[in-house]
Amino acid sequence: MAEPEGGTPGGGAPFGVIDVAGPSMAPTLREGDRLLVRYGARIRPGSVVVFRHPFQQDLLVVKRAVERRAKGWWLLSDNRPVDSDSRSYGAVPDELVLGRVLLRLRPRPAWLAPGRRLERLLLTGRPGRVPGLARRLGVWVDPGGR
Repeated sequence: MAEPEGGTPGGGAPFGVIDVAGPSMAPTLREGDRLLVRYGARIRPGSVVVFRHPFQQDLLVVKRAVERRAKGWWLLSDNRPVDSDSRSYGAVPDELVLGRVLLRLRPRPAWLAPGRRLERLLLTGRPGRVPGLARRLGVWVDPGGR
């Protein structure tokens, strides 16, 4: 879950700041982390996104976009035992996906939205052989092959 800092998420401003509440995105994100979100940003598999919960639309949620399906985005928790994600409510319609998380501002700044070129380089090139480098630069490496 996420809590916006002042105003309405995406209420005309292209960027916003939200705080993380709950353990569903651990270890990537933890309770109290502050995130910078770009509303209306293009979503692709691996992106960390903010969306309105399909059954409780006043609730903002942060999850990982895994794949695009016919009825919307399949969004999952990074913390696998937490199944309050698309496994319980299905694909999330595009109009409920508000934006992409760009970076964690606190407690330690971390980039969460690398460009495609950097992502490709870190997944297939020589820099990708450095243990943990891809993850530190925000490239999602699926630990379980889901």
